[in-house]
Amino acid sequence: MFLHSVDIQEGAMITDIVASDYRTADVFKRYGIEYCCVDNQSLTSVCQIKGLDTKAVISELRVAVRETNVSNSIRYSEWHIDFLTDYIVNVHHQYLRNAIPPLKDYVEELYKSHKAEYPYLNDIHKLVASMSRQFTPHMKHEEEIIFPYIRQIAHAYYSKESYASLLVRTLRKPIEDVVEQEHELIADTLIELRLITNHYTPPENACLSHKVAFSKLKEVDTDLVQHMFLENDVLFPRALAMEKELLEQ
Repeated sequence: MFLHSVDIQEGAMITDIVASDYRTADVFKRYGIEYCCVDNQSLTSVCQIKGLDTKAVISELRVAVRETNVSNSIRYSEWHIDFLTDYIVNVHHQYLRNAIPPLKDYVEELYKSHKAEYPYLNDIHKLVASMSRQFTPHMKHEEEIIFPYIRQIAHAYYSKESYASLLVRTLRKPIEDVVEQEHELIADTLIELRLITNHYTPPENACLSHKVAFSKLKEVDTDLVQHMFLENDVLFPRALAMEKELLEQ
């Protein structure tokens, strides 16, 4: 999917731009520009017809395809608890808040247009809708209850406050429930999506909308894997270890 690249210039063709990088579909969708199952038109001509500033649209397209990479050498386990929880909220939670609504729209449109041709779209449609419903209360629970509690016990733990053990006994929150239940449900949903989509590989004769939707699903999957790693393997074990030590005092 989307293996070649196209230099985004005024004369570039709309479908070629999206075929080169699925992330440009968001920009075209925002401007109401069709890119699938229509006659291929140049960016210039479409912008002229719609009265859009071509240079401004190109600028947005180039921002959309900009690459950002995080080094594998980062030692997340050494981050301060405050920074780690802020990172999860501001990077991963914010990503989901921005990514899930348009993903739901892409899948909805694909489902309505091609459900007769591809019956498996019904399952994808249900899973994405379910995933969308899960995330808002899950993130709210973490941001308003779990993370503030973790910060509190971390501060008490590192400052060796005399009230630390009492704090844990009084305010202890079900961190393990979050890990074992809510995260397990999310992981199961991702496993189902990978199986149904053959790891997000569209059929050979799939249209551009099909390819964009699958690429969006893969992007969310990739982010969630890192997101859950930071919580399940880094943040929560540290918090649970501090809890255990404080309770033993």
